[in-house]
Amino acid sequence: MFSDEYGLYVAHGSEGPISICGKMANRHGLIAGATGTGKTVTLQVLAETFSQAGVPCFMADMKGDLSGISQPGAMTGFIEKRCAEFGIENPHFDKCPVRFFDVFGEQGHPMRTTISNMGPQLLSRLLGLTDVQEGVLNIVFRVADERGLLLIDMKDMRSMLNYVAQHASELTTTYGTVSPVSVGAIQRALLTLENQGGELFFAEPSFDIFDLMQTEGGRGVMNVLAADRLMLNPKLYSTFLLWLLSDLYAQLPEVGDLELPRLVFFFDEAHTLFEDTSKALVDKIEQVVRLIRSKGVGVYFVTQSPTDIPENILGQLGNRVQHALRAYTPKDQKAVRTAAQTFRANPAFKTEDAIMELGTGEALVSFLDEKGVPSIVQRARILFPLSQIGAISESQRKQSVNASRLFGKYDRVIDRESAFEVLLAESERVQAEIQNAVEEEERNQRRTAKETKIEKQPKEKTTKKSNGLGSKIFAAAVGAAISSVSRSVGTSVANKVTGKKTKTKTDGKSIAGKAIGNATSTATRTLTRSILGNLLK
Repeated sequence: MFSDEYGLYVAHGSEGPISICGKMANRHGLIAGATGTGKTVTLQVLAETFSQAGVPCFMADMKGDLSGISQPGAMTGFIEKRCAEFGIENPHFDKCPVRFFDVFGEQGHPMRTTISNMGPQLLSRLLGLTDVQEGVLNIVFRVADERGLLLIDMKDMRSMLNYVAQHASELTTTYGTVSPVSVGAIQRALLTLENQGGELFFAEPSFDIFDLMQTEGGRGVMNVLAADRLMLNPKLYSTFLLWLLSDLYAQLPEVGDLELPRLVFFFDEAHTLFEDTSKALVDKIEQVVRLIRSKGVGVYFVTQSPTDIPENILGQLGNRVQHALRAYTPKDQKAVRTAAQTFRANPAFKTEDAIMELGTGEALVSFLDEKGVPSIVQRARILFPLSQIGAISESQRKQSVNASRLFGKYDRVIDRESAFEVLLAESERVQAEIQNAVEEEERNQRRTAKETKIEKQPKEKTTKKSNGLGSKIFAAAVGAAISSVSRSVGTSVANKVTGKKTKTKTDGKSIAGKAIGNATSTATRTLTRSILGNLLK
């Protein structure tokens, strides 16, 4: 609890109240201890104390227990006993101003960011990419940036990957090899992330980190992230919190050491941040933790053992609360020794033994003094929170969300024009141009074929000549028949004139007969030609 007399009062030792120095609260801290030793209550007490001093906090609620900070507490037998031990009379139970958040938008205001804001390094970690695949992802971001394409959501990322794959031969000479295998692997990783709810996280409106730094009635707002479902995907959880921390570092101005921090950030289950993490990313985390204190932000890691935190980062955590550890195995014994060595020794007890003897609610405490020097470790009992211990009901949570000043600000997704829409429009335009070109070519081919056919057809005179040939054949046949008939008729007439009978053989000696026959034949042929000529006209 916060008071003018004790300041940021969080524990009670053999020598009285133990408080955090406000000027050193941004020098980060550690809350460690085995499961069931009281880490969550300690976190609640610290956050509540900061809130009473006007410092907003952000914390992840793994099991829903921290939601009780939004409701006033009540006297219990345990609290009554502690009041007697601490010399506290009539504690004033009260709630803290709280805003509930949820990446999936189910138990609080949605918290989203864009693909571009996440960046290739954090996104690579989130997707579990290899170094080669991360290189391809960097090329995708570079090409999108040069083309002025916004990467907001998952469909933007998929569209850019398709674009890069289609133009791989062009891009390889400038940026390096773009392997279809690597692009396919990234696409599969995106699909997995999407199935885990990633499409809800990458969208607009993107979360404004300044909404975490609000006060109400002089008290700092407690920003509680529902993390029970989020923890089913630890990589998404840790990457999200790391993005949030990086965004704070990027946007906040330098302020140095203030009387009180501007924001305190509690990172529960901190070991997930460092599991399966490349050295380059660990170095980035170390850099952010080291420098963000100058922005007025304190980061407190909550985990089971100090060994979960890399040494370079652990060395920057000046404010320590160590709950009990159990040493059942050689590995556990080593963890206890490591934890003990991080404290400034107290001649009154052996730190390593004390860590294994602590009861629930007890801890070894060491905070930085005004000069930044760690105090001698003390065995202490953590204060009880003045707000409710334990989860609230669903109706209470809903009522708190609806009454929040942020209600309606992030609830509706905005889908503005970005890489997906631009590349889709380009693809449709190219397809339309191709279709038009194909249709024009088909028209040209039909026109050419028609002109060629016309040129190959015979002229009208040629057609008549062909018809005349057929007619001449017919006329010849008729002429032959008439000729034959005319000869027969001529012979018959000649016989009658001369008084001769018809014979099988013609003697040919009758001059009159021949003359008559010739005349008859000539007349017949002339008549036939005249008839056929009229028929053929």
